[in-house]
Amino acid sequence: MKHFSGIIAAAALLMLPSLGQAASKADLDKGKALAFDSGKGNCLACHTIADGEFPGNFGPPLIQMKERFPDHAVLRQQIWDASAKNPKSMMPPFGKNGILTEPEIDQIVDYLYTL
Repeated sequence: MKHFSGIIAAAALLMLPSLGQAASKADLDKGKALAFDSGKGNCLACHTIADGEFPGNFGPPLIQMKERFPDHAVLRQQIWDASAKNPKSMMPPFGKNGILTEPEIDQIVDYLYTL
């Protein structure tokens, strides 16, 4: 039984880094501001977002993001460079082209996970 307990404890420790920390309210607010900012993320130009005024309809609505992107890294990569997955994507490569910084992308992803 001790051996089995040790295995479970080791597995739990290995999973800790993947859990991450919950984003602070300040970071979520920054993420939302970036998503709505026409000079930065500008997500609202192409996507419908809750509370957004005059949304675009080129891209899919940004709803149920945790269900659509259960892997945080996949959503982050989509924002960083959507053309990596779909070379014909109309979505700008926000990270690759330096439109958004790495922390800004993280803040947007954290915000999108609340939708």
